[in-house]
Amino acid sequence: MSTDLAKQTNQYLTFELAEEIFALDIGSVREVLELTTITRIPRTPEFMRGVINLRGHAVPVVDMRLKFGLPRTDATVNTCIIIVEVEVDGEETVLGALVDSVREVYEMDPDAIEPAPRMGASIDTRFIRGMGKQDADFVIILDIDKVFSADELALARCVGEQDSPAAEAVG
Repeated sequence: MSTDLAKQTNQYLTFELAEEIFALDIGSVREVLELTTITRIPRTPEFMRGVINLRGHAVPVVDMRLKFGLPRTDATVNTCIIIVEVEVDGEETVLGALVDSVREVYEMDPDAIEPAPRMGASIDTRFIRGMGKQDADFVIILDIDKVFSADELALARCVGEQDSPAAEAVG
């Protein structure tokens, strides 16, 4: 019976962007880092902030505010980078997601998660796995594998591979 219960409970890492609460399945999260030096890469989209040195490897960092069309903000003591594994077309990419703050790991019963709301044909909500509740707040549960297009992930892989030596000097 306990294994049935374990299958029915999902754990999510909750974080904030512009005072809204988002969540990622804990299975896609490798670690959470304090904000560190990000080396800007020329000629990349604005949401692609650059790369960080993660134990000798260049890891691309995406500003999730900019990715979601929110205004850029100054870093605070709570700003951090969530290291995630993203898979598209069978290929795995490790990247950093810059967020305003990380809240906690939160368990949500699958029955408490509603499907993504329909917002009309012009708004793409495929990257939203569902909507949950945490106390009185709504939580937007992201499908990290669908947040980025295949082209964006290919760019992230290229940024990480091409600038590995430069990123090793940063730290």
